[in-house]
Amino acid sequence: MSESDEVDRIVDAWERERPDLDFAPLQVLSRVKRLALHLERARRSSFGEAGLESWEFDVLSALRRAGEPHELSPKQLLQQNLVSSGTMTNRIDRLEQRGLVERRIHPNDGRGVLVALSDDGLTRVDSAIERLLSAEDELLGNLSRKDLGELTALLRRLSIAFDIV
Repeated sequence: MSESDEVDRIVDAWERERPDLDFAPLQVLSRVKRLALHLERARRSSFGEAGLESWEFDVLSALRRAGEPHELSPKQLLQQNLVSSGTMTNRIDRLEQRGLVERRIHPNDGRGVLVALSDDGLTRVDSAIERLLSAEDELLGNLSRKDLGELTALLRRLSIAFDIV
């Protein structure tokens, strides 16, 4: 007998009540929504243990991924975080007040500014990503490497249509 979950029970009830409808999308996307809730909890916990909010992690991780010297222009941060320029300015201000980033004069443009990861910011974002990967690994623990590869490929195929380049 195969295992069933809450989504199976919900879909079974809908199919009984509305046999005229195809519930295949609900089978997939209701599970994605439920898993997203578990992921959000894991993210909040992982980031919180590192002393960060989710939005702080997003900005700091963009700087960390940039490689040495871990700095980007506010415009580059804006593009990677998909927020308004006012929101990004506010976030940089708050991160700077906490000592997690520093503003520097752009070496090639005296009017420009670069945002750089501080030592404390580097320590916190590294701690947060380690905790997050551990938590995510636990969430995916019931899947084999082969299953993970197949799921990754399917989700990539689905998400490509939504990607903003």
